[in-house]
Amino acid sequence: MGGPGDVSRTHAWQTLLAHAGEVRPQHVLNLFQLDPERGPRLSVEAAGWYLDYSKNRITTRTLDLLLRLARATRLPARIDAMFNGDPVNVSEGRAALHVALRMPADGSVQVDGRDVVPEVQRVLRRMERFAGRVRSGAWRGGTGKRIKNVVNLGIGGSAVGVSMACAALQHYGRPDMQFRFVSNLDGADFFHATRDLDPRETLFIVCSKTFQTLETRRNAAAARAWCQEDIQDESAVQAHFVAVTGNREAAIQAGFAPEHVFDVWDWVNGRYSLCSAMGLALMAAIGPAAFREMLAGFHDMDAHFLSAPLECNLPVLHALMAVWNNNLLGSRSVAVLPYEHYLRCFPSYVQQLMMESNGKSVTQDGAPVACHTSPIYWGACGTNGQHSFHQLLHQGSQIVPCDFIGFLSPLPPSAHGHEELLANMFAQAQALAFGRPLGESDGPADAQVQEGHRRVQGNRPSNTLLAARLTPRTLGALVALYEHSAYTQGVIWDIDSFDQWGVELGKTLAVHIAQALAAGQAGAPGPDSSTRTMMQKYLDDKTAAAMCATERT
Repeated sequence: MGGPGDVSRTHAWQTLLAHAGEVRPQHVLNLFQLDPERGPRLSVEAAGWYLDYSKNRITTRTLDLLLRLARATRLPARIDAMFNGDPVNVSEGRAALHVALRMPADGSVQVDGRDVVPEVQRVLRRMERFAGRVRSGAWRGGTGKRIKNVVNLGIGGSAVGVSMACAALQHYGRPDMQFRFVSNLDGADFFHATRDLDPRETLFIVCSKTFQTLETRRNAAAARAWCQEDIQDESAVQAHFVAVTGNREAAIQAGFAPEHVFDVWDWVNGRYSLCSAMGLALMAAIGPAAFREMLAGFHDMDAHFLSAPLECNLPVLHALMAVWNNNLLGSRSVAVLPYEHYLRCFPSYVQQLMMESNGKSVTQDGAPVACHTSPIYWGACGTNGQHSFHQLLHQGSQIVPCDFIGFLSPLPPSAHGHEELLANMFAQAQALAFGRPLGESDGPADAQVQEGHRRVQGNRPSNTLLAARLTPRTLGALVALYEHSAYTQGVIWDIDSFDQWGVELGKTLAVHIAQALAAGQAGAPGPDSSTRTMMQKYLDDKTAAAMCATERT
């Protein structure tokens, strides 16, 4: 189902553009003064999460026009299309059915006339049996020793989500087991992840949808060599490796026992794959019951996104604020600021989700887009960020919308400082919105220059997301919220949020350059004297190092 094409030509968009000119001079402080109930009125609650979006520079008419835009781009029908298994990944002709991964066992989702939920549940049960054996000690390494370390080998969608979730749910994990992640092609990543581990107590989960990903293949080969050096018996080494892939045959040809291969499907995009077997390391870390609870949180938000009216739909409102700030008010980046130590990896996860999904410059029919698509997402944990980049947020020349994320109760319950942590989060959002006008300095103001330096203008937008406590269920709902916000934004821009062709060119060029370097050639094609020069510098250094080594011997 196609979208509107050039959304900037629609009446809804043109009306919003004119309206933005009216709103831009207004200060959010005045909007609160005019409407004492603005805070509770511009908030929504669903799936365990409370979203306050009142500190955005919007009026009632703004919200009405944004909802008109959502309907003009046929958002409700596009949501239905995704949940129905239609090929919403238009450039690859595939469904994007990550919602099927967290569907209850009695649910049904059709792909090409086939209900995929029974197959999803079959793989989940296999995962549960495997994770249970690893956690109980029944799964032994090749020498009979208990597995104490699990290392996930993957990159991108095969690593970012599961590593984020393992950090987020560390409180619910096993303190007697270590879970580590290796993704980088740089061998230092593997070296530092394994240098204090015992191969006889280590299990590797090799995650690659295609089983062709260069970084994962190289790290898997390094892992096998590392195990073989210590264990030596090849048949024993097999007990230290399992694979997660959509290419079962390639995994078996690479030496994985068939019973050690867990399946994913082509309708699962990598960055949306946490709930699939790509989350196997997470299930081993937190246990099958907690993993199922996380899936329930995902499904809570899925059901809300599918059924709630747009005007009280949490992911839709979150996305509309992003479109308003990005496209109509000109803010080109978003800061994601979790005030929760366990969510320290969440900004990086959102960065990949949003920027790989919506970093596109053509519409679904291949025509150039006529408006900006994804802003740049970045961020860090509070309160660390307050002593780093918040200065720019408050007084910089660029306005950066912020997502604050916090919890009413600490984790663990005995953690100190939680009240002060929440106070800082609330205060940062308040200061960004309302600022401090001239004449309200809290320090000496005996000169106009001093007053100017202290002035904080405010009028900087933010959302605040609050939940009772960080649990597997609230984490699942939070991730689903951002997934559906990404899709909603993509629908409005009429882009394909589920492909990533832009990353392929660099991979292809890297293969050619690596082959040239291996052959001792600085052979960058075309007029690129820059790359050829750098390749030659590498080759010269390699030659010099080899000569030095020869002289030493």
